[in-house]
Amino acid sequence: MSAASNPVDVHVGNRIRLRRTLLGMSQERLGNALGLTFQQVQKYERGRNRVGASRLYDLACVLDVPVAFFFDGLPDRGMGQGYGMIDETAGMAEPAASVAPIAGMKEVGRATIPADDLALLSRRETIDLVRAYYGIEDSGTRRRVLDLVRSMGA
Repeated sequence: MSAASNPVDVHVGNRIRLRRTLLGMSQERLGNALGLTFQQVQKYERGRNRVGASRLYDLACVLDVPVAFFFDGLPDRGMGQGYGMIDETAGMAEPAASVAPIAGMKEVGRATIPADDLALLSRRETIDLVRAYYGIEDSGTRRRVLDLVRSMGA
């Protein structure tokens, strides 16, 4: 991440890359669907360029996810979340006290997500497994496969 990249933009970019990869779609194909070059898609995925609202909507349509998908894993901007609290006398937001992430957790934007989870989600093996899992058309069979894998991991 460059010094100028906003952590939320990086998070949204990671979610774009995750969904694109899960669909087996290249950056070029995604770019073509959006009327962009693959280089622009790369910039979005790396968080170097901020994704505007209309472009985010287009991405959600092409990637077949709700817009909220791109923000999954980020906390609400409510009180106590580290974004700031309103000083009613001044009418301006003041930064809340910063809280260090728990050991073994990685700070993503203002959210803390287990670092192991982030690493697992970006592995090719995980993506292949998820693709194969959702390639099983029968939901009952998918459920049994999930139960089997859980029993083997325990």
